[in-house]
Amino acid sequence: MTQHLSFFERSQEISAAVDLRIMETTDLHVHLHPYDYYADCPNPDLGLARLSELIDHARQQVPNCLLFDNGDFLQGTPVGDFFAYDKGLRAGDAHPVIAAMNALRYDAITLGNHEFNYGLEFLMGSMAQANFPTVSANILRKAGRSPRNDQHLFRPYRLLTRDVLDRSGQSRAICVGVIGVAPSQITLWERQHLDGRIQTRDMVQAVKAWLPEMREAGADLIVVLAHSGIGDSRHREFMENAVIPIARLDGVDLILSGHSHQVFPSPVFAKIPGVDIERGTIWGTPTVMSGFFGSHLGLVDMTLLQDGGKWHVVDTRVTTRALRDASLYFAQPLMRESEAPILSPAVRKIVSSAHDAVLGKIRQPIGLSDTAINSFFAYLGRNAATELVAAAQKEFVAEHLEDTEYSTLPLLSSVSPSKVGGLGGARNFTNIEAGLLTLRSLADLYVFPNRVAACRLTGADVVLWLERAASAFQQLTPDAPEQSLMNPAFPGYNFEIIYGLDYTVDLMAPARFAANGDEIDPSFSRIRNVTWNGKPLDMTADFILCTNSFRAQGAGGFAGSGQDSIVLDHPAIIRDVLSNYVSAHSPLSISAQGPFRFATEAGTSAVLRTSIAAHAHLDLIADFNPEVMGVDRDGFMRVKLCFDAAYGVQNRPVSSLDD
Repeated sequence: MTQHLSFFERSQEISAAVDLRIMETTDLHVHLHPYDYYADCPNPDLGLARLSELIDHARQQVPNCLLFDNGDFLQGTPVGDFFAYDKGLRAGDAHPVIAAMNALRYDAITLGNHEFNYGLEFLMGSMAQANFPTVSANILRKAGRSPRNDQHLFRPYRLLTRDVLDRSGQSRAICVGVIGVAPSQITLWERQHLDGRIQTRDMVQAVKAWLPEMREAGADLIVVLAHSGIGDSRHREFMENAVIPIARLDGVDLILSGHSHQVFPSPVFAKIPGVDIERGTIWGTPTVMSGFFGSHLGLVDMTLLQDGGKWHVVDTRVTTRALRDASLYFAQPLMRESEAPILSPAVRKIVSSAHDAVLGKIRQPIGLSDTAINSFFAYLGRNAATELVAAAQKEFVAEHLEDTEYSTLPLLSSVSPSKVGGLGGARNFTNIEAGLLTLRSLADLYVFPNRVAACRLTGADVVLWLERAASAFQQLTPDAPEQSLMNPAFPGYNFEIIYGLDYTVDLMAPARFAANGDEIDPSFSRIRNVTWNGKPLDMTADFILCTNSFRAQGAGGFAGSGQDSIVLDHPAIIRDVLSNYVSAHSPLSISAQGPFRFATEAGTSAVLRTSIAAHAHLDLIADFNPEVMGVDRDGFMRVKLCFDAAYGVQNRPVSSLDD
């Protein structure tokens, strides 16, 4: 293993030291141009074209650099959908994200879960034009008796031999081993595309199995491209966010992480055992995570010394550079300009033609809406965006279950907001004005290429589904000043709202489930007074729940989901279903009044973080007596909500609420 030594323990001259910079991009999600396609306006804080300028600058500063991508680059904007569904890729065509990566001279990449959204053929066709290796140790054609016997979709690791310059200008050879992993849940999340064709293995087990061979093959330094977030410390088989257990493996020198759309090092992770946010290490292993959509460039700067033919890590420094702060970096004079060519103009040229083609596509009109459609107050149930998706899903499922054994069962429709702030930032809200609707509007409504699906659930399953979603809220306390309404660890895409029911969420009660879906205590309950057609929900009755393929296959751990309960898994993309629904029902008149309300005790208030654009729509929540409290440092507008004003005498102590 590479030894981590104090600089002062080395007797070699400083001139023999090698400065090596490892750069990471992650979760680009086809954000190539600095443009928000959902709002149809520029956004200088994202996109690989702008990030390429930071990459150029970072290369100018250090003579020895390697650039890696950590996955989820192929899907996520209308650009991805355009090349998958509209233009397509013919033999020899280069996907624009791959062409841009070629131009930037990436050294290696790994796959994320969203690479499989468009199917295996599209993925393999896209990767065929890559000029860099793709590594993936746990995504398999066929699993063997052990990881070393697996048949891989791509090679599990690569050895990159590079000539590096020490501080005296002398050239030295170093071998960098690169291994990649991604969440094993991809076979669940993309079952329709991958069932019987792809298998997966636990990420930690896969990395551990290949480390000895990589060392024996000559790796001086081992870099793990882990498309995985920083989650639990204890390893559990098939865990989704496994960076901490990977960091504890003997032989791992460096981790580039992602998937969870966060930034590391940052104060968010300060209280986790083994995490040092000052040094950017997890159990002593340098680790970086560089945001999402091209928002940040991750940097790990290493000082290396060679002794007796072996390389030793003397020092590391882990940082991230945000696009929004780009001027801070560009203000510095560039170094070694003659030795590091500027590549960003080539990247801008590649993405510009794709950008123009996509703009022409998404601006096509499809219908009209009499009401504005936004997600500013989705967590309060005042959300025309989810109401519209729920209606389109329900109509489609009803038509396709007609004349089947399920046609007589009552239909419910479950939807989570696609864009509701959170880690996506203060711009991450659906905001469609009343009037003309375009394909851009539909992309703003629903950002994922999920398919329509439906599950058969009992009333008891439905209530547990709602309990899981209710984890989104903090447990509130009467008279507490400025307490947050939302649990910041809860991802908005798991906030499922079920249309066709009426129900109450008790904000004074503890959550039954943690943000990650683990059950805290089965005796805890927040969901009250659930009715269907004006009568108490029958826990033993069967219902058809309209949803999407991602959720139906079990993503998020919602009760009753999974292959055994699915009664419809249609290949139709929800965005196409929405387009047809809008055209058939134009002009739309959509209610923003959701199916749930809250129960609190007297004197309870809370603060909601939402978009500053929500200021013009405060009438939707006038019954909460909203008080705007300014804008926080992340750009969110803070709105204080008074639950007494909203529900008045209907607020009751928890003990008096009906189950």
